Amino acid sequence: MSSEAPKRPDQTGQDADQVPAWQPPRIEKQAVVGASQQLEKILQDAHGKIVMRSVTGHFDRIRIALVWITQILFFGLPWLQWNGRQAVLFDLGARKFYLFGMVLWPQDIIYLAILLIISAYALFLFTAIAGRLFCGYACPQSVYTKIMMWFEHKIEGDRVARIRLAEAPWTWRKFRIKLTKHTVWVLFSLWTGFTFIGYFAPIRELPGEFIHLTLSTWQWVWFWLYSAATLSFAGFLRESICRYACPYARFQSVMVDDDTFVVSYDYVRGEPRGARSKKVDHKAEGKGDCINCSLCVQVCPTGIDIREGLQYMCIGCGACVDVCNQVMDKMGYEPDLIRYTSGRAISERLTQDEARKRMFRPRVL
Repeated sequence: MSSEAPKRPDQTGQDADQVPAWQPPRIEKQAVVGASQQLEKILQDAHGKIVMRSVTGHFDRIRIALVWITQILFFGLPWLQWNGRQAVLFDLGARKFYLFGMVLWPQDIIYLAILLIISAYALFLFTAIAGRLFCGYACPQSVYTKIMMWFEHKIEGDRVARIRLAEAPWTWRKFRIKLTKHTVWVLFSLWTGFTFIGYFAPIRELPGEFIHLTLSTWQWVWFWLYSAATLSFAGFLRESICRYACPYARFQSVMVDDDTFVVSYDYVRGEPRGARSKKVDHKAEGKGDCINCSLCVQVCPTGIDIREGLQYMCIGCGACVDVCNQVMDKMGYEPDLIRYTSGRAISERLTQDEARKRMFRPRVL
């Protein structure tokens, strides 16, 4: 008895032997790999560092506003006075925490524990509803990185100028620009370190103690540690912290589902993507609204392609939303090809109002 499997006819009635065997789409795969490598070349300079393009827009203005708010609070609170003393002071030596009109003693630690528990649950709840908005708008890593990149942009120039400077040989001009940038970075980092220890010691006395070098050992340790962390994390490591070191990024896969509002690419409307002239009727040619300009990738702080779907490295900053809306406006297309919405809203073509109603679902409540 023969063990040969029976031949299966195809839908046209032909024998399987007459139908060419299916082969993996190697050409398409090579094209995707080639496009990915091309994006890496666009994003990175000669040293493999991501060079982000500056962008302006609605969500960028919100980020800038929150940078100002958070930093005014951080740098300003220690200098406030309340009834003749520092308004916010964590006096570890005396075992007393001063919070404006309140004085917390060691036996009041239960209130601190309750506050931390509420904050943790609030963060998880907020992530289940709106994704990693905290990361993109209020996280110290994102805020300080935004500040450092603003310094870099003002000193070295725009994205193209920074790439050219990085690839250029060392000259007096390059040395002067780099020295200026790193000097500003160091001074800002030292300022953050000074402010940080000002929460644990009377900040109005610190300048004199700095001048006379009379700080305690632990004050020196935390001053240099916080300053070094600011400089290294926000100045040099940047997106690597969000990509590899931040544990909160890994929690996202647990707290986010199809009804969570996150930065999303409307693949139904955007695909198939491709370059085209503004005058061409792309619908007649069977193309989607995405013109494959890669600007959404170039403005991303973590260097991801949002068109590949939700990724744990996305911090939800909305930079890609701003730049894509600018492109859509120039092309004369509808805005919000990339927008804050849920995965279900895109796949099931729900309106924003319908998607928002699903935000407060049993999982959240």
